[in-house]
Amino acid sequence: MRVKTPVKADYVELITVWEASVRATHQFLSEADILSLKSLILEHYFDAVDLRIVECDNGNIIGFIGVADENIEMLFVAPEFFKKGVGSKLLKYAIEHQHAKKVDVNEQNPAAVGFYQHFGFNIVDRSALDGQGQAFPLLHMQL
Repeated sequence: MRVKTPVKADYVELITVWEASVRATHQFLSEADILSLKSLILEHYFDAVDLRIVECDNGNIIGFIGVADENIEMLFVAPEFFKKGVGSKLLKYAIEHQHAKKVDVNEQNPAAVGFYQHFGFNIVDRSALDGQGQAFPLLHMQL
């Protein structure tokens, strides 16, 4: 597994990974929420972050991370690669090379909270609403 920088043509594959990962981990989101976020991410958010990807041996993208202003804005892994070191590799890369120090995590995603805590992130604050103003509380975590 090697971390590399994607090109715009990879965005379609990235959004497929994102959607599969979200459907496996974000049961609190409705179908409408997922579709709304999907278009925002594809049309705006990918271009707003410093993206890195991990590919498997056949060249398929199996995970990605996006960082902006030392904040991890997105980290998603294809569900069939959960707990196989992809997320860990991306997170370590982001900390070491993209200077990531912070992350906001949905409170309703305890596995993600635990993942970041395992790497030394601590909860420093909480917001009742997410970035879109929806009632999906965020935990603000920091190294």
